[in-house]
Amino acid sequence: MKLRFFPAAVLSVVALTLAGCSGSTPDSDVASGTDDSLSSVLDSGTLVIGTEGTYRPFSFHAEGSGNLTGYDVEVARAVAAELGVDAVFEETQWDAIFAGLTAGRWDTIANQVSITPERQAAYDFSTPYTYSTGVIVVPADNTSITSFASLKGLTTAQSLTSNWYTLATESGATVEAVEGWAQSVALVEQGRVDATVNDKLTFLDYQKSNGADNLKIAAETEDRSESAFAFAKGGTALADAVSEALATLTADGTLAELSDKYFGADVSQ
Repeated sequence: MKLRFFPAAVLSVVALTLAGCSGSTPDSDVASGTDDSLSSVLDSGTLVIGTEGTYRPFSFHAEGSGNLTGYDVEVARAVAAELGVDAVFEETQWDAIFAGLTAGRWDTIANQVSITPERQAAYDFSTPYTYSTGVIVVPADNTSITSFASLKGLTTAQSLTSNWYTLATESGATVEAVEGWAQSVALVEQGRVDATVNDKLTFLDYQKSNGADNLKIAAETEDRSESAFAFAKGGTALADAVSEALATLTADGTLAELSDKYFGADVSQ
């Protein structure tokens, strides 16, 4: 059984918050400048995690109605174990997930939350546990598409409401509208469009689940997206403790193993 321990810095935070935050509410804690985000989790013995439960392969129910599982779910469970507490998941729709965090219904969100400047202004974040890029997916025998500039004058299949539609059109592609990834990749496989632009994780999941030896990544964006655990603003003690747990899980290979399980590649760094 793996022993769990807390670094001295974390223990110091716990001691201070336990001494000064007893019986306080989240709003009064913020107003008084104290932070009991970590001590309250340790006291309760649970880390309550907001997640969708319908977002494969990150947070979903096996076989549709089985146990909650997924990459984010397993990472969250491993983090909770490092903290020495139980992981408790509360499922909700994406549109309500941040409101639940602000209201204190859960301690954190594990649902592929991308770190953006707008979100950083409103929430605290752990260090990232997922990194991804935008990619061009083409037939495996395609040799003409080697960059996003190569898409000029070609046709890609995209959802009109996604940021990948914007990237494709900015690259000069003509877009055939589809409802989502399943339709877009089918059109590529059938040779009805030249390519599709999407998130690398989406393609890796598809490749892992379906083989997809007939497809390949032709090019990737230079910029990477980063996904992390999100916390209510001011919950830095818990965010820091989760970041330390993630560092341990990186060092001992746990995140790499979970990445390979779901994506066939290490997407954790």
